[in-house]
Amino acid sequence: MVKRAVWQGLVSGAVGTVVMTVGEKLEQRVTGRPDSYVPARVLERLLGIRERPGPQPRAVNLAMHYGQGALAGVVRSLMANAGMRGPVASTLFAAVRLSNDQILENATGVGAPPQTWPRRELVVDLLHKSVYAFATGLVADALAARGGPGPGQRHAGLRPGRRSDVGPLPQSR
Repeated sequence: MVKRAVWQGLVSGAVGTVVMTVGEKLEQRVTGRPDSYVPARVLERLLGIRERPGPQPRAVNLAMHYGQGALAGVVRSLMANAGMRGPVASTLFAAVRLSNDQILENATGVGAPPQTWPRRELVVDLLHKSVYAFATGLVADALAARGGPGPGQRHAGLRPGRRSDVGPLPQSR
């Protein structure tokens, strides 16, 4: 399952990142919000590359933006292959994606905790990351569904819900 989830997740995350980026560009045209160089600054700090003031290299920005999106998609694909699919799973995954951003941005000193942000910036970020999470989820769920129900779905099929009187599924070999 894991090998399949990795390639499916990279594809799902890349598609989710494209959808999020299109939404960001549309939003920027409407609001006039400038491009963010936070992804580039995070990657530069992670790799020990010297930063320059002002705009960062576009290639570095895109590498981090798409790379992080593709890699995070693996988590959503693991969820889908385990049987966690649909809007609830995508909502849970949105928190994972936001946490991933914040851990990297805060650990590198590039960003500040979200509770310190201006509310408008926070809302915009939550919106875009939610679009990413749901777009990634749609693709991950569709790819995982080709392999049939996941273990969690099979377990729920025995008796729906979380029940202590339903034992685990027999291990498959």
